[in-house]
Amino acid sequence: MPTPVNQRVQKRRQALRAAGLRPVQVWLPDTRRPGFAEECRRQAQVTAHADESDLDLNIFLDAALSEIDDEEPA
Repeated sequence: MPTPVNQRVQKRRQALRAAGLRPVQVWLPDTRRPGFAEECRRQAQVTAHADESDLDLNIFLDAALSEIDDEEPA
């Protein structure tokens, strides 16, 4: 007879704990919620606008991109 699901789950969790891991519950925004996509767009626009005015960030990103381009094989 197969092992019941709850026993398999318990065994798996015990193995993970023995490996030094612990369970963590994470709450994330509900992407199905009305208005979610609009709020993402709004926050992206705010971030993009802030990034446009940050000269130091632009210099840093350009330098990082340059280093990546230099490492790519021809």
